[in-house]
Amino acid sequence: MLSLAQARALQLAAQGLLQPPRRRPRRDDVVAAIGRMCLLQIDTIHVVARSPYLVLHSRLGNYPTAWLDEALAQGRLAECWAHEACFVSAADIAWHRGGHDHRTHHWAHRHAARMYREQRTEMDALLQSIRASGPVRSADFARTDVAGKPGWWEWKPEKRWLEAWFALGELMVARRDNFQRVYDLAENVMARLDPPFDPAFAPSVAEQRERFILDSVRALGVTPAAWIADYFRLKPKVGDRELALLVASGELLTVPVAGWKVPGYVHRDHADALDQALAGRLRATRTALLSPFDPLVWDRARALAMFDFEYTIECYTPAPKRRYGYYVLPILHRGRLVGRLDAKAHRGSGVFEVKALFLEPAVSPEPTLAHAVAGAIAETARWHGTPQIQLGRTRPAGLARLLRAAWRGAG
Repeated sequence: MLSLAQARALQLAAQGLLQPPRRRPRRDDVVAAIGRMCLLQIDTIHVVARSPYLVLHSRLGNYPTAWLDEALAQGRLAECWAHEACFVSAADIAWHRGGHDHRTHHWAHRHAARMYREQRTEMDALLQSIRASGPVRSADFARTDVAGKPGWWEWKPEKRWLEAWFALGELMVARRDNFQRVYDLAENVMARLDPPFDPAFAPSVAEQRERFILDSVRALGVTPAAWIADYFRLKPKVGDRELALLVASGELLTVPVAGWKVPGYVHRDHADALDQALAGRLRATRTALLSPFDPLVWDRARALAMFDFEYTIECYTPAPKRRYGYYVLPILHRGRLVGRLDAKAHRGSGVFEVKALFLEPAVSPEPTLAHAVAGAIAETARWHGTPQIQLGRTRPAGLARLLRAAWRGAG
């Protein structure tokens, strides 16, 4: 039986968060990390780094963010709707586009299909314009309407239409300019993918679903059935009866986990890691700041069950109702989520502002923990190009003294 700590270690190993990087990062590591996670969620908030860059930093350390943009432009990555809008490896995009379109249940696809029914003439004209004139950005169109409506409806019409065609699969993202999407016809983008896209690849509905179930279990390390569907937004939910067939075929393994009343599932690729975990040989030594959209924490129920970490993304919460801050980063330390910090990178002045840092109530501010957390903050600040750390309030209050002492010692 796996203890909960051993299950955490197995999940961290699967996600590439078990231990610090053993060497300096290389360009190929960006694609490899996304392949390990199976997808990398995109979010545009850049109070700190934009989420996809920060997720990679948590795993790779001090890498140039341009490597992600280059991999997309080179066709080694592609963008699609999966969990949400995500980067996926070019090797995997065929599963998202081939055969049955599993995205039809996703809110983005439903919204785009409704928009096309209502604004078919305008959307067709835009697509024809791209076919004739080439790739475009939303910024290439002047805004003529009035802002004020929520969500997609606050965008200018051309932006909404571009996003709708992207969700429907007619457009893809050729590259990003200053993180702005450059849209092109899907066939043009797919023609440049590396490895090449096979247009004849057409998996059945069952094959596509099975692939995403297996990829989810591989990415999660160990998981009960209940957590699997969320990873790729699968519907219907995944149950033990369905997984029994994959266990019988040898694709999945089962293992009891302390405190779970249901079996834990492990992908066969992690058989050796499972043996190491059961023997207590998977040691979690990584300390890192995580994006709010990191796969480790984006499922709030999973984060609570695995790490006893109650987490809400409060950037979408009105300021008076926030408990911790606008853009709060979970703190991973040696296999536990030990706290969170509200941060802002002031790139113009080179200041990394920690507005507030909170340890979990059961976590003691021991010097070794404070030193590791101070190191993770400093590492992230340097990577941002904001090496001057400005510390606000902490809970407990005495943690501030330990953090500042660690930074003085490192300086």
